Amino acid sequence: MDEDALRAASLLLQDTTIICGDYKDVLREQAQPGDFIFLDPPYLPISEYADFKRYTKEQFYEEDHEELVAEVKRLHELGCHVILTNSNHPLVHEQYSAFSIEVIQTKRYISCNGKGRTGEDVIVTVPPKPRFDIRLVPAPLSEQALLYPPTRYMGSKNKLLSEIWAVASQFEFETAVDLFSGSGIVGYMLKSHGKAVISNDYMVMSSTFAKAMIENNDITLGVDEALALLEPRKPVDRFVETKFQGLYFSDEDNRLIDILRANIKAIKNPYKRAIAMSSLVRACLKKRPRGIFTYVGHRYDDGRKDLLMSFRDQFLEAVSMVNAAVFDNGKQNKARNGDAMTLQRQESGLVYIDPPYYSPLSDNEYVRRYHFVEGLARDWQGVEIQEHTVTKKFKSYPTPFSSRKGAAEAFDLLFKRFRGSVLVVSYSSNSQPTLDEMVAIMAKHKRHVEVVPVDYRYSFGNQRHKVGDNNNAVQEYLFVGY
Repeated sequence: MDEDALRAASLLLQDTTIICGDYKDVLREQAQPGDFIFLDPPYLPISEYADFKRYTKEQFYEEDHEELVAEVKRLHELGCHVILTNSNHPLVHEQYSAFSIEVIQTKRYISCNGKGRTGEDVIVTVPPKPRFDIRLVPAPLSEQALLYPPTRYMGSKNKLLSEIWAVASQFEFETAVDLFSGSGIVGYMLKSHGKAVISNDYMVMSSTFAKAMIENNDITLGVDEALALLEPRKPVDRFVETKFQGLYFSDEDNRLIDILRANIKAIKNPYKRAIAMSSLVRACLKKRPRGIFTYVGHRYDDGRKDLLMSFRDQFLEAVSMVNAAVFDNGKQNKARNGDAMTLQRQESGLVYIDPPYYSPLSDNEYVRRYHFVEGLARDWQGVEIQEHTVTKKFKSYPTPFSSRKGAAEAFDLLFKRFRGSVLVVSYSSNSQPTLDEMVAIMAKHKRHVEVVPVDYRYSFGNQRHKVGDNNNAVQEYLFVGY
């Protein structure tokens, strides 16, 4: 008995916990990111006489090695450092092909044949998966970002700006693409942080917002110019007054809308024209209960101050707010109206993707909700009004995000197209593709994929029977590919 060695071992093991148990149970209970884990399982047999699985009373078969591989991959994803040994068997090389495998010569001390006491083992080195240290401590937004006129626009990320910037700010990039700009708030926020921004949307209304406040660096609409737009100076076609009589606004407001339409079309400067149209659209949204056009009348009138203000005052207030949002960030920014699938690949930078969310439980028809103001922005050119409908809506734009299969294929194409850029994607936990499916699609094109969950509550229900009982608390996912 080597008393000194025993006492030395006892001293060394003072702070060690020894557990007798199934390795999978132990790892699931104990393993933490950053841990070092050594695995020395019963080896796969090389020769007909090799039977290392007899270490355990329960046999360790090939399917057990498959389970071990799955556990090693889980530890890799968790962020653990893993070293695994096994025999130099073809199946081991196949199972751990994604990791470093070193073949070493070994000498066995147990063999009936002294000449057979040599062999080859492998050491598999599994580093922790490189992990982007995303911290959702809200990153400070620039004061300029806070000047963007707020809206009740469906899907607007106004309440998630800090979280989006917390992620984006951890990358170095000079150019940014806001692929589905919507309200324009994210593209504007990126502009406020000094990025050269391309803002894209298939709706003219959204690209008009971007023209006025993202592409535009220094042009404003003067107070006198805004006041002049309220007076009839050009021939008025009375289109809104007749086509939408009694649907959304009073006759007086409809007449004013037609006057503004006529005068805005006559503005030569494209940025002043965009400011005026953005202000008209904003006035219409603010004067409309719930800010949408899926119903007629005013049955959702909740007495908000916005509903009590005159249309004239709403327009002038909107002009003032849009003017205040105009600034020069020293970069050339661009507003584009078009299909996201046709936007040419840009130089490496950051691409933010916030498409319509597909869910079998609700629709994602932006045009259906905002057909009236979208019609204003495009002067009802290139659209067909469905005269038989109560709301006088027009046919919706086709979009791949109207089905689960279409959404999955669209994401795949977009991720492939912009694989040279950092990808940041907003998507909801109650939408499809699912979280796992989104990760798998993005992983085809990006080496690293992270998912950042953000607790979020939508501002209003999108189905009448759910208003007031909407179960609208969800997690908003930020998928990050880099």
